[in-house]
Amino acid sequence: MPATPTGRTTDDARTEAVAAPVPCRVVVCRDCCCGSPKVTGVDHAAQTARLRAQVPVRVSACLDVCEHANVIVVQPSAQGRAAGARPVWLGLVNDPDATEDIAAWARAGGPGVAPRPDILDLYTITPPRRRPAS
Repeated sequence: MPATPTGRTTDDARTEAVAAPVPCRVVVCRDCCCGSPKVTGVDHAAQTARLRAQVPVRVSACLDVCEHANVIVVQPSAQGRAAGARPVWLGLVNDPDATEDIAAWARAGGPGVAPRPDILDLYTITPPRRRPAS
């Protein structure tokens, strides 16, 4: 069995990779409104970098909720999904303190694993596909 640079066999490394929990992930909308000069007073690059420094982040094209720019979606980890958690959509995330609250919650496990801080209830929005038809 070939060894990795750390001295473990490749089978050991594969087992660890399979056994490693899938973390909570964050999706940051950065398209027509979110992440653009249309939302003033926000350092969008710094917000994305701050989140990325703490949790896995994916940058998305428009999530179709422009009226709530900047939009961030916290996706549950595998453990959170197993507990029945769904993605949590957050809008108007234009304050560095809100970014910190989101990062701390995601780092703690996010939906289905860690309780959502009450302050994030102020930012929670309904995603477009779950809105009732008009």
